[in-house]
Amino acid sequence: MLGNFSFGDYFKSEAIAMAWVLLTEEWKLEPNRLRVTVFSGDKNAPRDDEAYSAWQKFLPADRIDAWGAADNFWTMGETGPCGRCSEIHLFLGDDPKCTEPTCRGTACSCHTYIELWNNVFMEFDRQDDGTLKPLPMLSIDTGMSLERATVALQGVDSVYETDLFQPLLQAIAELVGTPYGKQRKTDVSMHVIADHLRAMTFLISDLVTPSNEWRGYVLRKIMRRAMRHSKQLGLTEPSLHRLVDVVVQEMGDTYPALSSNRDRIVNVVRKEEDRFDTVLNTGLAKLEEVLDRAETGNRCVTGEDVFRLYDSLGLPAEFVEDLAGERQLSVDWEGFERLMAKQRDQARAASGFKTKRDGASTFWTSEALDKKVLDTQDRFEGYETTRIDGGMILMLWNDAPAPCTQLDAGNTGYFSLDRSPFYVEAGGQVSDTGHIVSHDGKMKAVVEDMALWGSFPRLHRIRVIAGTLSQGDVVSAVVDAPRRRAIQRNHTATHLLHAALRQVLGHHVTQAGSLVSPERLRFDFTHPTPLSQTDVEEIERLVNEQVLTSIPVDTVEQPTDEAISNGAIALFGEKYGDRVRVVSISDFSKELCGGTHCCATGEIGSFLIEQESGTAAGVRRLEAVTGTPAIQRQQARRSLLNGILQELASPETRALDVLKEQQAQTKQLARDVKILKLKLELASETATHIDIDGVTLLTRRADGLDKGSLRTLADQLKGNIKSGLVVLASATEAGQVVFIVSVTPDLKARVPAGQVVKALAVLVGGGGGGGRPDFAEAGGKEPQHIDHMLSESENVVRSLLDNKE
Repeated sequence: MLGNFSFGDYFKSEAIAMAWVLLTEEWKLEPNRLRVTVFSGDKNAPRDDEAYSAWQKFLPADRIDAWGAADNFWTMGETGPCGRCSEIHLFLGDDPKCTEPTCRGTACSCHTYIELWNNVFMEFDRQDDGTLKPLPMLSIDTGMSLERATVALQGVDSVYETDLFQPLLQAIAELVGTPYGKQRKTDVSMHVIADHLRAMTFLISDLVTPSNEWRGYVLRKIMRRAMRHSKQLGLTEPSLHRLVDVVVQEMGDTYPALSSNRDRIVNVVRKEEDRFDTVLNTGLAKLEEVLDRAETGNRCVTGEDVFRLYDSLGLPAEFVEDLAGERQLSVDWEGFERLMAKQRDQARAASGFKTKRDGASTFWTSEALDKKVLDTQDRFEGYETTRIDGGMILMLWNDAPAPCTQLDAGNTGYFSLDRSPFYVEAGGQVSDTGHIVSHDGKMKAVVEDMALWGSFPRLHRIRVIAGTLSQGDVVSAVVDAPRRRAIQRNHTATHLLHAALRQVLGHHVTQAGSLVSPERLRFDFTHPTPLSQTDVEEIERLVNEQVLTSIPVDTVEQPTDEAISNGAIALFGEKYGDRVRVVSISDFSKELCGGTHCCATGEIGSFLIEQESGTAAGVRRLEAVTGTPAIQRQQARRSLLNGILQELASPETRALDVLKEQQAQTKQLARDVKILKLKLELASETATHIDIDGVTLLTRRADGLDKGSLRTLADQLKGNIKSGLVVLASATEAGQVVFIVSVTPDLKARVPAGQVVKALAVLVGGGGGGGRPDFAEAGGKEPQHIDHMLSESENVVRSLLDNKE
C-alpha cells in the first residue's frame, strides 16, 4: 500500500494536483486513460463541489463521475473521523466487455476500469446520532495499490500479467503441464496458487506456522485453498513446496529473510501438504459415505454432515460441493452456515468478560464518572510491592455488568482502582488474586480475578464478604504474596527456558505461546521436529545451572528500538509502545516483558521439565514446574520408582532389563495364545453352509481372532469349496468387530467382496470397508450384532446374484 498524508496543511486542490502530476508527468500515463470520481452528496453531506472544481482543471466534465456514499465516502466506523473521497481510475480498454446491461464505468465491477488511487478528505467527525461535525484540523489520507500501479506502468490488464507474478505463474504452468492464459478455469486456479503461495512464503518466513488458532489458522486456510486448486489442476502429489524457490528467487533480494528462511519455508509447506493429503484421504472416504446416504435418501447432503466433515476432519466445503454436484445431489448450505454461526457464537462466548470491551466507553461517560468522584488514573504499582494502602475505588460494576455505586456483602462485581498492585493477565502470566479491605476493617472483599476492558488498564473481579464497598472508598489492596512468588518463579524460569532452547536447538526458536501460573509453566515454541531425550535433558541442565548460580534479574525501561538493537528478544505479533521494559538475566537472557519476576534466579529453587509434545505443525510445547511443585514431583517419582522396584523384585540398576525380559515373555505368551486359538478354529467344523443356487456361502463367528488369523482361516475354508464365498467375523478383546469376505475367483465379478462388505458393515456399526473383488475387510463398533450380520449375509449374496442375472 502506498500513500501520502497531510495533517492541517494542504487539502483537496493541492492533493488532486499532486496526484495528477505524478501520474501524467512523472509516470507518463496517458491522460485520456484516466477517469475520476467525486462524492455526489446525500442527506448527511453535500456534493463535493470543491473536488469537482479541482478536477475540472485537468479533465473534461464527461470524465468526472459523481457517486454516492457507498463509493465515495470513507468512514472509520459508525462514529469518528470520516470524509468524502475522490478516486482515480485507469481505463483498461474495451476488452474484457462489460456483462452488465448498463455499465456504470468507474462504479462497475466489470474490470473495464481499475481504481489506482483514493484521495480521502478527512473533514468530518461522525457523532452517535449520525450527524457530521467539522473537524478542527483538515487532513488528507490517500491510498494506492503498489501492484495496481505496476499494472499501469507496465501497460498490462491485470496484476497477474506483471513481472511480479509472471515468473511464478509460468512455473506453475510448467509444473501442471497446462499452458497459462488458454483457459479461464485453469487460469483462476493458477492465480489462486500464485497469490496464496506468495502470502504463505512471507508468513512462514515471519515465523507463523499453520495451526487451528489465530494467525496460524489464517495461514492454514490459505495454504489449503492453494492445495485444493493444485488438486483441481491435476497435481496428485505434494508439489507446492517446489514453487517456494521461485518466490524466494524473485523477492529474496528485496526481502533477505526469505532467502535465510528458505529451508524452513519449504519444510513447513511440504509437511502441511502431507497433512492435507491425509485429511483428504480420510475426509473423502467419509464424504463418500455421506454421499451414498444422500443418494439412497432425499438426495440432499445435510448441513450437519458438511459441518462435521469441515469441523472434525478439515475437509473444505468446496470438495463437498464439487463431488455432490457430480452426483447431482443438493447441499443444505443454510444448515451448514447456521452451525458455523453457532460455533462462532460459542467461541466468542467462551472468551468471557473480555468480549464486552466495546461497551466500556459508555461507562467512562456515565453519570457517576461525570460527577468527578475522582480524577486520577489507574496505575500499576505491583512491580515494587504486593500491598497498596490508600487506594481509591474509581468505578464499580455489578455482575450484569452495569455501573453501580455500591456492592453489599454477598455481591460479586468489578471495580477499578486508582493505584493497584494486582497484575492483570498478559504475556502468558495469569492475573493476581488477593483481597481489599477498608481502613476501618469493616469492609472486606476477595479479588478473584482480573480483566482488561475497553479503556481500563485493569478491572478487579471481587466478591464482597463483609460490609459495603462504595464508589470513592479508600481501601488497602493486598495481593496473595505466596501465589505471586510462585508465579514469578515460573515466569523467570520461562525466560531461562526460552534462552536455553535457542542455545540447544538454534536461533530459529521463537515463542509461539505460553502460560505462567502458580502451579506450572507451559511454553510453546517454533521447531519442526520432536525433541530428543538428550535435548530435553540438556535444556533442563542449562536452566538449573542458571538457577544454582543465583544470577540477579535486572529490569530497565528503554526506548523500544534501542532495546531491540541491544539484543532484547521481542515477541512476534506483540504490540510495543515507544518505551519497553527489558528483563535481563546476565548475558544468558534478555527479553521485552511486562510481567513480574524473581529478584534472582536462585529463588526458582529447582526446574523440572514434565512433558514435551506437539501442538501444531512446526510448534512444540514444553511443560515444567519449579520450586515446591518440582520437589513434590521428584518425591512422587521416587515413590513410584520404589513401588515398581518392589513389584519387579529387582535392584534399581537391573530394573529396566528385568522389565524388558517380562515384556518379551508376555509378548511370546500372547503369540502362543493366538496360535492356539487359530489351531482350534482350524480344527473346528462349525461353519454354517448355505447353498444359494449352486453358490456355497460359508459363515462363521470366531471371536478373539485378529484380521490376520481370520484370513488364514478363510483361505482354509475357501479351499474346501468349488464355487462360493466365506464370511468370517470376530469380536475382539477391545470390544470391536472385525470381519472379512473371501470369494472364489469364478464369482468375483458376480459377487464382489467389496460390495458384500459394504452392505454388511452398517449392520455392526461400521463404515464402508474396502479391498479387492476377491477379498475385502471391514470393522465395526457393535459386536452384539455379529450374529445378525452373518445371517443377513445370505440375503446380500442373493440380491447380488439376482442383479447379475
